[in-house]
Amino acid sequence: MHHSPRLSVLKWMAPVLLISCSLLAQRVEQGDSLIRAGIEAMTSREHSKSLELLTRAKTLAEDQHWHSQHFLALNNMGANYYAMLDYGEALNYYLEAYTLAIKELGPSQEMVVLNNIAILYLGDKDYDKAREYLEKAYTLAKNTNNKKKIVHYAVNLGLIYNEKRDLESADRYLQEALRLTDENPTVLTETKIALADYHYLKGDYPQSVAYINELLPELEKAGFEEYRVTVLLILSKIYWAENKLADAIKIAGSALSQPVNLDSKILVYKHLSDLYASDQNYLYAMQAKDSILRFQESLNQLKNGRLYETNRVKFEIENYRKELQQNAETFEAERTTYYQAFGGVVFVMLILTWGFRNSHLKNRQNKLLLQRNNEIITLELEKEKSDNLLLEKQMREKETLSLLEQERLKNEIESRNRKLSAKALYLSERNELISSLIGDLSENIDLKNNLSIKNQIKKLKSLLKTDAEWEAFILHFEEVNQSFLKSLRARHPELNANDIRYISYIYMNLSHKEIAAILHITPEACRKRKERIAKKTGIADSSLLFDYLASFS
Repeated sequence: MHHSPRLSVLKWMAPVLLISCSLLAQRVEQGDSLIRAGIEAMTSREHSKSLELLTRAKTLAEDQHWHSQHFLALNNMGANYYAMLDYGEALNYYLEAYTLAIKELGPSQEMVVLNNIAILYLGDKDYDKAREYLEKAYTLAKNTNNKKKIVHYAVNLGLIYNEKRDLESADRYLQEALRLTDENPTVLTETKIALADYHYLKGDYPQSVAYINELLPELEKAGFEEYRVTVLLILSKIYWAENKLADAIKIAGSALSQPVNLDSKILVYKHLSDLYASDQNYLYAMQAKDSILRFQESLNQLKNGRLYETNRVKFEIENYRKELQQNAETFEAERTTYYQAFGGVVFVMLILTWGFRNSHLKNRQNKLLLQRNNEIITLELEKEKSDNLLLEKQMREKETLSLLEQERLKNEIESRNRKLSAKALYLSERNELISSLIGDLSENIDLKNNLSIKNQIKKLKSLLKTDAEWEAFILHFEEVNQSFLKSLRARHPELNANDIRYISYIYMNLSHKEIAAILHITPEACRKRKERIAKKTGIADSSLLFDYLASFS
């Protein structure tokens, strides 16, 4: 039987097409598998492993132009850096994912990444930026009639407008969320919490308490501890506003028993400190302030650890990227060498054929000479290539070590400056509290002539003398900011010790009120001292003093 040549070709190509489709399906599954594994590792807080897997998935998706996988890889890489508190790096990946969603994908992916960007700004307390991106996501959800997303974004917008005290806008979004949350109990709980806060801010305390009483039994379940603390704080603020200080303090104290994160504990202690100060219970107010400082230091240590982990992960990912690049370059070099060798063989064969036609002896001599030349050239090229690779590797290692050392020094300086700021603010708040206590005791007519009270007032006044504390502070300040003080004294030798002391607090960006409390002077005297120092340093406008000092570092 006669077969058509075209039919024969198609029969031969069919298995090849099946194999190609099978290989393509395997590569797609490989990308999906990498993304799933990366998300699981992120959930288990194995961020280094997660980023390595997602980087592999991203590289594969970019090479094959698989936009959905590329988007998922970028979005989850941003989520990893957000979990490690590196908001800048997280924002870079989210914006890259957002650009890809706009160009190649659709509204579903756009609204997901817009919400992630909004949460990022919300964590950084930049409510205007958070609102901007969240409203874009909300508009997309509305346009696509995505009820689940509309509810979620409406609740978040209500919370943001509560923070901005735009209660009219908050009410509009929260009422919409309340109408659509029947199918999702968790979102309904979040909506009721936001409404309780809204009615408290509005001054409608009975309605806020009604929501809280409805919520508290539901929040007894495990996993709702953060929500319960939020609700208890709102209730405590309501009692405070109604002058029920004892009830307000009791409710705030019960919030401390919840197993929540450090940020939540700091919020509760700040509220308790204000309550005790309002009740003139200054001893407990100071104890609450001490607890705030202790938890703040723990939080700073946690953030420093996260920052170190983030830098380590970045370093490992950068190494992994370099390895991928080196593998690609090695593959390209091997392919080039193969083609060169194949071309050389063809060339030699042609030379041999031509040589046999002329003379067997001449061909043999030419062949030997050619082989020797090729060997010498190959050896020289290999040696040169090896030397270049070794030199490049050494330079990369030195550069990497230098970057790590710079990052370590930067982190160490930032950590010390945070401790200095915390110490200065502690002195400010302590002196302000002591001054308030002295004023209350001095103004009390019944206690004014009491000898024991007078002695106690003297002791309290002695605490306001911070010369010894200043000497310890300036010693640590000089260790952290050696170049700043050296440059300042060299440029302005006319400045005295008190001027240097005041300038150090300005350099740490403390307010007039905080500096006045530390130095035990009035804010007006503090402002005049700033103008006098600005005049000494040749600055016409004292408001520019901080910018001038910042130029020294």
